[in-house]
Amino acid sequence: MDATDYRETVRAGVLDEDTFVELTLKDVLRSKQTPYRKVVVRPVLVKKKRHLQFSSFTNTQDITKNYRGEDAVRQLDELLSQPYGSIHLRSTSGDVRVRVKSDAQAEVQHSAPAPQATPPTLTHDRAKALPLPPEQPDPFLREIGIQNDQGGVRPQMRAKLTQINEFLKLLDHTGGAGRADGSSIEVLDLGCGSAHLTFAAYHYLNHVRGIPARVTGVDRNPTLIKKCEALRERLGYVDLSFERKAIAEYEPPRPPDLVLSLHACDTATDDALALAVRWEARAVLSAPCCHHYLNTRIRSDVFAPVLRHGILKQRTADILTDAFRALVLRIMGYRTDVIEFINPEHTSRNLMIRAVRTSESDHASYVREYEELKAFWDVTPYLEKLLGDKLQERTNSSAPIVA
Repeated sequence: MDATDYRETVRAGVLDEDTFVELTLKDVLRSKQTPYRKVVVRPVLVKKKRHLQFSSFTNTQDITKNYRGEDAVRQLDELLSQPYGSIHLRSTSGDVRVRVKSDAQAEVQHSAPAPQATPPTLTHDRAKALPLPPEQPDPFLREIGIQNDQGGVRPQMRAKLTQINEFLKLLDHTGGAGRADGSSIEVLDLGCGSAHLTFAAYHYLNHVRGIPARVTGVDRNPTLIKKCEALRERLGYVDLSFERKAIAEYEPPRPPDLVLSLHACDTATDDALALAVRWEARAVLSAPCCHHYLNTRIRSDVFAPVLRHGILKQRTADILTDAFRALVLRIMGYRTDVIEFINPEHTSRNLMIRAVRTSESDHASYVREYEELKAFWDVTPYLEKLLGDKLQERTNSSAPIVA
């Protein structure tokens, strides 16, 4: 199909007020440029009038604007003229996925609507348009104890639901896109623990977004794995599985598309990041937990007044550990940022490393920053040791990397 045809198909779907649910554009074509890495369009109500809400995402900002009537159509036409390689139109009559190969060629796939693809409840406040709305009864939320039998949120579980929704928003923005051919994406949750977010990812991708996803949770705790398997059986999630293994010992049967590592302790986070890099996962979401490895190794005469205080030394080591991780991911070809996962009032472990694999090959400046930071603190990060020769090839360093 040529560009004009697919754009008209998508345009008509968005402007159909009876069926339109959501439009997502992402993955800018190679050698092309756009102001935003991703744009999401949804219908909303503002002062009781229907608008189209355009949410545009850069690496550091989310910009949301609402348009109505001819202004909305003009904004839509301008958006469809941008060189995005992946387009997903969701509607109650069916989904349209477009994989753009060039300015003049695209593959278009039509599929049945998602099981829960109902006309959206329009609201002017996007903050209320949550992936799993608290006011909407949900069998999954009821089964894990967040909602009661009447569909209301239990007061003591509101913070957990907030965490789940914030996580799912990040999942949407980072690695929540399906394949153009409709085949299942592979999701790994390494160090899954009690697996509330593992189950949430499976439920949201498969049942809310209609994206086929195989999800695997990995954890070394046998008691937690048994509980997760029992919950999976109660929910009937056929493409969700659990493995009782340490992250460092796990080898995926298939290359993962998305790797999650949420509160894995100390160097277990590095094990997860190294696995994602080795298997060339297209996206990573990692919320580190405790940090110990660098705490006993960092040295600096300049920072001696800081490092003599245990709490300040620990916090410095925390920041350095995640800065090194983000730099390594950039060197290995990932667009990476470090963001706040959730408000600190809900959890003190609120930092998230978000990484998306790109085709960019210019990483010399990141290598220079990385080597200078290592030299200043006189350390070798644990992630570097895990990646060994794979990282050595990218850094072109004359100094050997200790295995």
